[in-house]
Amino acid sequence: MLGLITTTVSAQTYTVLIKGGTVIDPKNNLNEVMDVGIFEGKIKKIAKNIAPSESRQVVDAKGMYVTPGLIDIHGHVFAGTQQDHYLSDGFVALPPDGFTFRVGVTTIVDCGGAGWTNFSTFKKNIIFNSKTRVLSFLNIVGEGMRGGAYEQDTSDMDPKMAAAIAVKNKNDIVGFKVAHFQGRDWKPVDNAVAAGKLANMPVIVDFGGSTPPLSLEELFMKHLRPGDIFTHTYTLLPGDIRETVVDESTGKVKPFVLAARKRGIVFDVGYGGASFNYSQAIPALKVGFYPSTISTDLHTGSMNGSMKDMLSIMSKFYVMGMDLPSVIKASTWGPAQVIKRENLGHLSENGIADVAIFSMRNGNFGFYDKTGYKMEGKQKLECEMTIMGGKIVYDLNGIAKPIYPR
Repeated sequence: MLGLITTTVSAQTYTVLIKGGTVIDPKNNLNEVMDVGIFEGKIKKIAKNIAPSESRQVVDAKGMYVTPGLIDIHGHVFAGTQQDHYLSDGFVALPPDGFTFRVGVTTIVDCGGAGWTNFSTFKKNIIFNSKTRVLSFLNIVGEGMRGGAYEQDTSDMDPKMAAAIAVKNKNDIVGFKVAHFQGRDWKPVDNAVAAGKLANMPVIVDFGGSTPPLSLEELFMKHLRPGDIFTHTYTLLPGDIRETVVDESTGKVKPFVLAARKRGIVFDVGYGGASFNYSQAIPALKVGFYPSTISTDLHTGSMNGSMKDMLSIMSKFYVMGMDLPSVIKASTWGPAQVIKRENLGHLSENGIADVAIFSMRNGNFGFYDKTGYKMEGKQKLECEMTIMGGKIVYDLNGIAKPIYPR
């Protein structure tokens, strides 16, 4: 006679439990030691002293910072193999998954690589094949960011076609991009804004250059709308082809820039390979002119230059005097609001469980810009773990127990 064997399996409340970290969640005004319980891809509970026995995996985050997954609203991930395609299905853009999770980024917005004629290729090749959440600022140029004459072709800047593609793909497209136009013509900006009005989406502007430069005050006050984004905020380009936000002779933020912020213009870092100068950033931060959003302008050139990655930029702003909660907000909840994805960028209960865990390394670190100017700091952010949709996708030092759940 066979005996009946009964196995009792204790039900567990959480799939992942993050224990003992300092939770910084700007949306919910959290900045204290808390535990975070995750179940079925959502934040189930944030509280003190949740029992480890209630979870399948337990993450020891003592002494670390627990934040929403980072949102990089200016990257270039339309990677491809096409010759002479620059950031549009070309070799200069990067496949996202190799450059996101390891620095706590769970969402990246490709900033203008794809235009309305080749967005379908970007969606098929990159969005559908990435674990990272990939979104898009659609280039107002139909061919996207192919460089050279393509980006100067005003006849290919069709607001109706761009808006139609954006509305059709509203889960993937968050707005429109103007970039690299060289000339004293407002048509690229105005066509992008026209598309933005048709699709009810923001516009992000890389202001290109001209001699003499077009007026930033006119851009902010007459062409852009509240909620539209000025990227490469802290740049000084050679040759006096683009106006700066800080007067280099006085070290003062120009009054119309402060007025533009009050009007609702969004100021994005967009660090890039040549788009950040300490001579602009240091005086701006001294008077509290912080970036609305911190972003990388990630591509093969910037990642190997002074930019490096999101955490390097965040650490730079921290060293310049920006408090850590403000740095975290500009990298999470701030960009989520700017791109109208308010389901992201926070750790609310029942919200999407995109989480980043950071340690603050102590040591001697050098943070330099494209000119070679260097600031020295004693602390630097390092990503310990990234959780995407409730699943651990990056664990630097094996702080999850068990590391691989059975």
